[in-house]
Amino acid sequence: MEYKKLNPISKRAMYLANALKFVLLLVMVAVAYMFVEDILFSISLPQPAIYIAVAAFAMIIFYLLAEPLVFYNRYRYSITDDCIDVRRGVIIIRRTVVPIERVHQVEVIRGPILNAFKLATVCVTTAGGVAAIQYQELEEAEEIAVRLNTLINHMVRVMKDGGE
Repeated sequence: MEYKKLNPISKRAMYLANALKFVLLLVMVAVAYMFVEDILFSISLPQPAIYIAVAAFAMIIFYLLAEPLVFYNRYRYSITDDCIDVRRGVIIIRRTVVPIERVHQVEVIRGPILNAFKLATVCVTTAGGVAAIQYQELEEAEEIAVRLNTLINHMVRVMKDGGE
């Protein structure tokens, strides 16, 4: 089984998404600080609590910087006549194998960040959940969707004709 890797441009999309997450985190911290500023100055926090907060913030920054590179290097997918196989993960490695006969729907999704990089995600819906082939070039995502629909239609016809 031959696995395909992600296009390098997907790393840029992941870094942009993480930068937006970081900005959102900073805004939430700033808003929380404005609401609890008087409380914080009226009580004395123990020194370890400050160190823990700074360490947690540093770990979040490290994760947001390292996650796209690790995800990019570990992500693999394969589509055969029988199944879709997706391997992904940063800390926890997941492998999703979806038999073609279980597929109910194939959808190509583009959010604002993916759209900016001309990327898309192919979502494959089954009775048991959703499998996603992420960060595909738009043209490739459309080709994957067409190929999967062709495989599904062929399988339905074969089953309808009595398994010939």
